[in-house]
Amino acid sequence: MGKKASLAILGSLVLLITTAAWAQQKPDEIPDAPSASQPPPAPPAMQGARHASDQASPEESSSKTPKEDETPVSNEPPHSTDVDANPTPPTPPPPMPPVATVPEGSVAPDAESPPADLLTITVNVNNVVVPVTVKDNNGRLVNGLLPKDFVVLENGQKQTLKFFSSQGIPLSAAVLFDLGMPDVAVRKIQETLPALQGAFSQFDEVAIYTYSSTVSRVSDFGSVNQRLTAVLNQLKTYSGANNGPPVTSGPMAQSGPIINGHPVDQPVQPVITPPKTARVINDAILMAARDLSKRDRSRRKIIFVISDGREMGSDASYADTLKVLLTQNIIVYAVGVDSAALPGYGKLQKIHLPRLNVPGVADFNAGYGNILPKYVSATGGGTVYAENAKADIERAYARAIGDARNQYTLIYSSKPGSGRYREIEVRVRRPDVRVYAKAGYYPLPAPK
Repeated sequence: MGKKASLAILGSLVLLITTAAWAQQKPDEIPDAPSASQPPPAPPAMQGARHASDQASPEESSSKTPKEDETPVSNEPPHSTDVDANPTPPTPPPPMPPVATVPEGSVAPDAESPPADLLTITVNVNNVVVPVTVKDNNGRLVNGLLPKDFVVLENGQKQTLKFFSSQGIPLSAAVLFDLGMPDVAVRKIQETLPALQGAFSQFDEVAIYTYSSTVSRVSDFGSVNQRLTAVLNQLKTYSGANNGPPVTSGPMAQSGPIINGHPVDQPVQPVITPPKTARVINDAILMAARDLSKRDRSRRKIIFVISDGREMGSDASYADTLKVLLTQNIIVYAVGVDSAALPGYGKLQKIHLPRLNVPGVADFNAGYGNILPKYVSATGGGTVYAENAKADIERAYARAIGDARNQYTLIYSSKPGSGRYREIEVRVRRPDVRVYAKAGYYPLPAPK
């Protein structure tokens, strides 16, 4: 019994010592049980590695006590000091190095990549515009033709059409009045001017010119409106030339009284030179063509001449004037009046009569006769409408302007050349039709 009692007493002492030691531990050093809603706290080694910007949880903040060497945090704003009052400006970043620029396109391309010029093939071509009028044997317009009905030849070589249109096109028209005709013919034309204005549409633009020994631009290009009416009314005040050639001798001459062929009260018979007459139709057409060359290309450009077609005294030749017309795609239409409308007048123009040397009668055979058919045929305007009666002249206005507006438009491409004349022939795969188109053109020179 003694031995068992001493073992019990020893066990009790050990239990008391252990209990006392356990009771001396701090309550806050007892670890909390793991929570199901929060992850377990990081171990001490990981807690020291947390970033300064990490925030502690509310439980951790409440459980921590400030250490003795830590400065308590105050909610009051920090007091300014001398250093804070004059803060040191931050060091600016180093300046960017200067960037050297060069003009666009001056940098050599990469040697490994092919130059852009090798990827582009440039071909210089001319777009040749060919207005075409097609009529039947009765002189009526033939409508409804298709591109397959036309064949275009340039210097005998068939061309491929790039564009075809049968729609009407607004006109830029230069109207030329011949004031060198006899006054009676000019008066007849003046009576038909309202019908001339009615032949144009509101989409056309018209300029008015007059010529005799000189050329005058009465009005520049403008719409068909009251302004054109005022200009045409102004033309009604103009007069033509005196009828017949001037008389320089005889009892009807303006040289005073003559007895037995000798002037009275004049010791020496005066020499009277008749005034030089001129009909500068070439100069007039050339001026109108130069003005038309400045108009919009989307319009069809025509010159409408009302004259007897006589040419005399122009500075410009027919060949030079025609070259400008064909280069600028300008078509000449004409109404021949007075002597140009006489039956058989065209045949008489082919007979070269010698100059008349009749005393007292001026030489009126110099120059050309009716030059209008040459211009109209070469530019594709069809035929000259030769009329003398007022009603016929008014109908000729409507037919000529209608033909100009309702032409077929054919365009093909041709390479530039040396500027030499190239012939054009237009054929229509239809029987019993008449085709009117320009006989050729002058290509633009090749770019250098």
